Amino acid sequence: MNCINLQALEREASKAGFLLRVQVRRPLGLWIIRIVVAKQIEPEKVIILGEMKAWAYSSINGFQLDTMRVSKDSPPSVGHLIWTSTMAWVLEATPCRKARLLAIRDNEKQNLRLVRYFSRRGFHSVREVGASPLDLLLRIVWGGAGTLMTGDCKEVLMKSYLLWQKI
Repeated sequence: MNCINLQALEREASKAGFLLRVQVRRPLGLWIIRIVVAKQIEPEKVIILGEMKAWAYSSINGFQLDTMRVSKDSPPSVGHLIWTSTMAWVLEATPCRKARLLAIRDNEKQNLRLVRYFSRRGFHSVREVGASPLDLLLRIVWGGAGTLMTGDCKEVLMKSYLLWQKI
């Protein structure tokens, strides 16, 4: 187990003025998660600054990152907190040790930017997902073509945590 845990991250987030919440569902033996970072703006009102959606199955390579959104108005630390929390959760709650994602190719420039961003987080390109019949399942899972990437959850956690701590 890693030394960075969700409970400690929730306390750190709170000190920084953020609410960190993890929602988990367990249909059909899967873990479906949504990690949200928000800010309380009134006693009964919060604004969501960013979120990550992912799912996992019982395998060392079973963590699949689906969607990450961060509001344009959010401080840079929000993205770092989301990544750190996501990796801390997966290492605490599942047997998964590797994560997989698809850097979508809506256009070439965007794909290059995503690949560069994910590479800095610790992900490595595996192959291009395109129009081949072998790619059909991956295209269904992620909703498009792009660059399939994998990363070691501990490595991504440590890189993200260091960035979170800097800010």
